[in-house]
Amino acid sequence: MVLFCGKINPMQKDTSSIQLSAPEIFSFSECLWYLDRNYDESTYQLEGNGIVKLLQLNNSSVLIRISSENKHLQVEALQPAVLSAMEWQTVQAYVAEWFDLARNIAPFYGLLQKSPDYAFLARQYRGLRLMGIPDLFECLCWSIIGQQINLSFAYRLKRRLVEACGSGISWNGTVYYAFPAPAQLLQLSMEKLQSFQLSRSKAAYLLEVSRLFDAGEISKTALAGLEPEQMFKRLTAIRGVGEWTANYTLMKSMKVQSSVPYGDAGLQNAWKKIHNLAAKPSREELVKGLEPYRGWEAYLVFYLWRSLS
Repeated sequence: MVLFCGKINPMQKDTSSIQLSAPEIFSFSECLWYLDRNYDESTYQLEGNGIVKLLQLNNSSVLIRISSENKHLQVEALQPAVLSAMEWQTVQAYVAEWFDLARNIAPFYGLLQKSPDYAFLARQYRGLRLMGIPDLFECLCWSIIGQQINLSFAYRLKRRLVEACGSGISWNGTVYYAFPAPAQLLQLSMEKLQSFQLSRSKAAYLLEVSRLFDAGEISKTALAGLEPEQMFKRLTAIRGVGEWTANYTLMKSMKVQSSVPYGDAGLQNAWKKIHNLAAKPSREELVKGLEPYRGWEAYLVFYLWRSLS
């Protein structure tokens, strides 16, 4: 076992597990709540007090289990049972980004605690992290799948897509899937995608996004080198990617804290409930209300979604 407090030494011997230091304000149980909202998730499974997920590492796959132990995240390799230090570096980076471990959210809590409306968020959901979708391609595809439909149906569509062309590993009698790579999704025809109950337009959007990623015309690395406004323009230039889809993707995959998915039903419903409004808030009301949380807008949106449970 390697206790991780910084970078993993690439000369470290192969090992079966590592520990990642959790930040001071962190709750694994709150993060698990978000990951286990009774939807039919196809790219990870909650088992006992942990999460089992299949990750793609370049040309190989690794099945990992994440759990919490003594204020650390325990990450165990299940298949293969031992990973090299270089492989662990990739796994560690993914998990840290997924759970947003590097961010100090104490300033955000300070803002919440000053608000009569939002102070309860810091108390009730203390330690909740903005759970991301580190793979930009997966995040964009998921955003497109979920456009203007309820979450239950969106998760069913996602499962059909993942099981049709995503990589899978069988372990202890269960098959675990990873979200397909662009080249894998491109193997599906329009007709096949529509057979999953995807609309013709969504099927076309997914194929276009897959083509762009497969051709290297868009990537997370390239997007990360842009300012947020430029990221937004680059994303919305893609057919099928509107304002909500772009902001959701920037919020969840690029972790742009100023990104707000205006028009999101969950955000509007949470705002209406907390502020005891007769009708859903207008965009102008949301913009004005989010102003004191500049730099933490995405986190506030995430906590507002949490308040709907």
